[in-house]
Amino acid sequence: MKSLFAASALLLAVSATPASAEEVLTVHNETGYTISQIFISPTRTNQWEEDILGVDSLPDGETTQIDFSQSEDTCNWDMKAVYDDGEDPVWFNFNLCELSTITLHYDAATGTTTAEYE
Repeated sequence: MKSLFAASALLLAVSATPASAEEVLTVHNETGYTISQIFISPTRTNQWEEDILGVDSLPDGETTQIDFSQSEDTCNWDMKAVYDDGEDPVWFNFNLCELSTITLHYDAATGTTTAEYE
């Protein structure tokens, strides 16, 4: 099993354009582990929304698409991924008006999960 790791905090630029109802985020799991839950919430809130995977999980090498708009008038969102062993890296302030894809990687040598985005 993987060791404890620190999530990398990614701060992205703020956009003046609010998210539209059609905004979709693609998440690739390239960690080597199964992700059992993914949560996204507007950055300005202190609570996570419901698990966007529902009863599904996101195995290593798989991809899911997330409709993040939820009628919110914001571009900046936080994301938490929960591995099947309960570890839960968190990233803050993703500007989902400017990016459409996030790929998650786990580095066993450093014990860190990182998010690469485009």
